[in-house]
Amino acid sequence: MYTLGIDYGTNSVRALVVRCADGAELGSCTVNYPSGAEGILLDPRDHHLARQHPGDYLFGLEQSVRGALAVAKKKRGFDPRQVIGLGVDTTGSSPIPVDARNRPLALDPKWKKNLHAQCWLWKDHTSHREAAQITALAAQHRPQFIAKCGNTYSSEWFWSKIWHCRTVAPKVFAAAYSWVELCDWIPSVLAGVTDPRQVKRGICAAGHKALYSADWGGLPDKEFLTLLDPALADLRDRLYAQAYDATEPAGALGAEWAQKLGLPAGIPIAIGEFDVHYGAIACGVAEGTLVKVIGTSTCDCGVVSADKTVPDIPGICGIVPGAILPGFYGIEAGQSAVGDIFKWWVEVVCEGDAARHARLTKEIARQKPGASGLLALDWENGNRTILVDPLLTGLIVGCTLHTTQAEIYRALIEATAFGARAIIERLREYGVRVDRIVCAGGIAEKNPLLMQVYADVTGCTMLVSGSSQACALGSAVSAAVLAGAHPDFATAQRKMTSLKQVSYRPRAAARKTYDQLYALYRQLHDSFGGLNKSADLSRVMKDLLALKK
Repeated sequence: MYTLGIDYGTNSVRALVVRCADGAELGSCTVNYPSGAEGILLDPRDHHLARQHPGDYLFGLEQSVRGALAVAKKKRGFDPRQVIGLGVDTTGSSPIPVDARNRPLALDPKWKKNLHAQCWLWKDHTSHREAAQITALAAQHRPQFIAKCGNTYSSEWFWSKIWHCRTVAPKVFAAAYSWVELCDWIPSVLAGVTDPRQVKRGICAAGHKALYSADWGGLPDKEFLTLLDPALADLRDRLYAQAYDATEPAGALGAEWAQKLGLPAGIPIAIGEFDVHYGAIACGVAEGTLVKVIGTSTCDCGVVSADKTVPDIPGICGIVPGAILPGFYGIEAGQSAVGDIFKWWVEVVCEGDAARHARLTKEIARQKPGASGLLALDWENGNRTILVDPLLTGLIVGCTLHTTQAEIYRALIEATAFGARAIIERLREYGVRVDRIVCAGGIAEKNPLLMQVYADVTGCTMLVSGSSQACALGSAVSAAVLAGAHPDFATAQRKMTSLKQVSYRPRAAARKTYDQLYALYRQLHDSFGGLNKSADLSRVMKDLLALKK
């Protein structure tokens, strides 16, 4: 028996055929989104804007699945008729405005070129004003709404984006019958759902991004939404009343898409989750294990048994029961840019390519911690955790007339490691165990230097997922449990997931230096981030020079 995992990333979609018995990967295929700049629709007048064309998702769906099946067919014994289920994960929050037939507005010629009618990609920060207003009004009228998401609502999330659309593009808002998260929309397309009210929504997106909780009866009440905009209160009736964890199917594969993909009709479709949440399952997430999926951004996921009480944790992205694994609270945090920062420095500023990445990495491997005299903040795309502020920007301190490209590259890597440490410390401060860390994603696999820096900075051993397609594998694992190949997620994880035979352990000497650098980083972090408004930063540059010497 086999299952299929379909993973929608920021720049591409990939499909993976997996054997349920042992997690063996028989075939995969990655398809780049054809529209925009590497799949992202941008506006040169507003660097906060990031959208995607929904048609790219459908194109990538068919091409990637058929491509993965074609590779798998070359393996002895495989037959597509043996595929018993499929799962889907996507970026998020990435809501799509749809009409009454569950069709994205952007697929209508009238709206095709309208940026506001597209999918509002996770990294779109145009709604930062609306997010701040939601935070302020919730703090005053419904503090419980934001207590579970770190007391700050983000511009990356569902309601702020929809409200911003209402503000800047009222005609698009009026044309949209409803809004559906990408992770819910793809399963609904596969299942042939043509009414947005019938789309089975996952608790992952609902709880982490849309302020959904069973504690207050689902989505925010109409009275509160009216405080934001009466049009949002009217929209509530056209969204959903209930959200589901991974014990429930999103539907069954309909005849139309079964024929397009070459799969058996009627097989179950796992409930949609965000990429990093299903990726966490493929990394063996369990209580005490923090999973870091390191890509264009980084998302950190952990779980705590639902039998326990988890305190509200300021600055994180949410504490949601069932959001990752059924029977556990899912805890999410993250950094708004990691790989994107390295790409910006090497490809935009240095005008380099993959060879330049390799050369700079080789150069900085010879550098010792602190030797450059540089310190950076990892906020080129704002701060997701623990400050939750999209208007923060990057900073590099300590440059001289002798500073090199490679030294700045290393400082940026170290900055992302310091940001990772701040998240770990915040979780531990509120009683969440972090006993081991498992990393996934191309950076974790391909950049040993970065992984060693992360180990030295955090003081934690870094392990690496056994699959290079962890998110797609996690989707396939969920489908295997749903289809009955395994009795529960714990069994499926034991059978279908693994770790690479590599680990990065903290080095005492490097860690001692990084402890000093991290203390300076926190001075900058807390001062520019608004946590310490009376800080004296006059010693930072001089302390960096002392460390360099």
